[in-house]
Amino acid sequence: MDAVKHAKGIGRGIDVDAILAGRRLRRTRRTDWSRRLVRENLLTVDDLIWPIFVVDGEARRDPVPSMPGVFRLSIDEAVKAAQHASELHIPVIALFPYTDPNLRDDAGSEALNPDNLVCRAVKAIRAAVADVGLMVDVALDPYTSHGHDGLMVGEEIVNDETVAQLVEQSIVLAAAGADIIGPSDMMDGRVGAIRAGLDEAGFTHVQIMAYSAKYASAFYGPFRDAIGTAKTLKGDKRTYQMDPSNGDEAIREAELDLAEGADLIMVKPGMPYLDILWRLKEAFRVPTFAYQVSGEYAMIQAAAGNGWLDLDRAATESLLAFKRAGADGILTYFAPMIAERLKTEK
Repeated sequence: MDAVKHAKGIGRGIDVDAILAGRRLRRTRRTDWSRRLVRENLLTVDDLIWPIFVVDGEARRDPVPSMPGVFRLSIDEAVKAAQHASELHIPVIALFPYTDPNLRDDAGSEALNPDNLVCRAVKAIRAAVADVGLMVDVALDPYTSHGHDGLMVGEEIVNDETVAQLVEQSIVLAAAGADIIGPSDMMDGRVGAIRAGLDEAGFTHVQIMAYSAKYASAFYGPFRDAIGTAKTLKGDKRTYQMDPSNGDEAIREAELDLAEGADLIMVKPGMPYLDILWRLKEAFRVPTFAYQVSGEYAMIQAAAGNGWLDLDRAATESLLAFKRAGADGILTYFAPMIAERLKTEK
């Protein structure tokens, strides 16, 4: 009792109860209904974009070892995934190809093939599923033998020649039925060039989600395993992806992308760059997205697999962090798991 009195300040002329009478924040935390009533940010299925890897063949579900629960899907299986996304009301799926190594060359020419893997996947999914948006990645790394996002002359990634090819790639993908073009290459001027190319080709309705702040991150490793570039990449991508030390530069990048015609902007990776996400949303007040990348996903899965974290709670909390930082939506490999859980909660 003496300890309680001492803690309350009794005997020193301090009436803690009186001081706290109007300041007890725990009142609104006591019950579930009250917590729900005052909740500031909500995670809904409408916030989710599901990245899917596609591979040639039939009836293939090839596991990606560094990404537990993630598979490379043949087109028929990708169609099933899209149908599942529709059932779960996931608004968008994003397609990334594992290109046959025999089809990769220094020029990334397979990216311009209107019958390439992604184009065939887009056409098949669009024929089977009408109410799910299709986002496609625009960069050359899945198609180049050197694993870079752009064309190489000697040891240099050349900007303008790459941009010209990205415009052609974007038109090919739009013609296949893509709804959102996602330039992830970080070449200067590519958003404006792609917008002009799409408009001239009659695809004025196709959106551009610019990877505006894409950092040269250590968190992309499992993704490179999934698309088959981990072993082919020569050097690194620091001459075109952003320096992790920089924040102001992200503002300039996003400002340029929006001026060039981007409809949506993105920060990649997500959790290590929540400050960047917040700054972009505060600065521009446009639809802003975060990509919870493969390394983030793999870390949570690995910890959960070892019994160190509760998978569902950790995944949900990580996605709420993006919402709290200002994200309008999140690309996440957890999308179907979270959507299933949200469906059962209704």
